[in-house]
Amino acid sequence: MLQVVAAVVERSDRRLLIGQRRAHDTSPLKWEFPGGKVEPGESPEQALARELSEELGAILQRAVSIGTRKYEYPQRGLMKITFFAAALAPGELQPKAFQQIAWVLPRELANYDFLPANAQLVAELATGRIKPGELLAASMDSPSAD
Repeated sequence: MLQVVAAVVERSDRRLLIGQRRAHDTSPLKWEFPGGKVEPGESPEQALARELSEELGAILQRAVSIGTRKYEYPQRGLMKITFFAAALAPGELQPKAFQQIAWVLPRELANYDFLPANAQLVAELATGRIKPGELLAASMDSPSAD
């Protein structure tokens, strides 16, 4: 089973970072949360940091797991996707692996054509059931946070 990680990055104005796949990628021009495959020997957090650096030139500061979903794509098989609420170091993002990136309000997510594996998370973000910024803030208050 393919293991994948994805970052849900929320700015202070509540806008979320999404990226549009390039025209020549699999699932061309679909929108997604930045991330990618977990390589052998990597933890999900290490994979997330590497993917954010490769895709956006971003430095991951902190990540808290939102949850894991399994999704089966025809021709690609079953994948396990772990979504993280993620905080990035300040700096300009470069959409190296995307056609374009956008910062959108949760209620605007429905206006974008997302990968099917993201549908449930998109719905939970759009309805406010999941608030990445609050998850990150709560993890800082917890005594077990690093």
